[in-house]
Amino acid sequence: MANEDKRDSQEQTEQAEQQAEAQTAEQVEAETANGNAQEGEQPRDGEDTVESLRARLDSLNAAMEAAKEQVLRSQAEAQNARRRADQDIEKAHKFGQEKLVVDLLPVVDNLERALDSLNLDDPSFKAIIEGIELTHKSFIDVLAKHKIEAINPEGEPFDPELHQAMTMVANPDVEPNTVIDVFQKGYTLHGRLVRPAMVVVSKPE
Repeated sequence: MANEDKRDSQEQTEQAEQQAEAQTAEQVEAETANGNAQEGEQPRDGEDTVESLRARLDSLNAAMEAAKEQVLRSQAEAQNARRRADQDIEKAHKFGQEKLVVDLLPVVDNLERALDSLNLDDPSFKAIIEGIELTHKSFIDVLAKHKIEAINPEGEPFDPELHQAMTMVANPDVEPNTVIDVFQKGYTLHGRLVRPAMVVVSKPE
């Protein structure tokens, strides 16, 4: 009986140890499975992080390109503004005295009328004529120095941009629409018309 009890006790002990080992193996397998599952999820987390970084990088690149474009646009606007300012300054230098020129032109007209009204063959007028001619020449030289040029289109085709027709006269000796007489010379300042020439234009009979 004692031996049987001893064998029964050993068998129970061995069974208990086997059950314990089985439970331990199951726990190890379970933990291993959990660990593998967790390790399997880490790459997904890593991929999400890379995608997030790439998205942020793309956003930063887009913002940088927009900033570059804005800077280039601002530089272009600044250059255009500076160019317009330079043009305005240049025009002010060229045409700032336009009103003064217009006011001085009648003086030249009066000198020319005085020469036309005098008898150039009369010796008694010689000194007067020479004085008026010198004054007129000096005046014309000053005007030319400041880029003021006369328009005397007699014999030229009529140009409405530069001439003002006072009347039209039939003249078979010249082509129609030709300037046959100049009442008053015109003038330009740096190529810009400041006073048109007053002219007589031919027309067909």
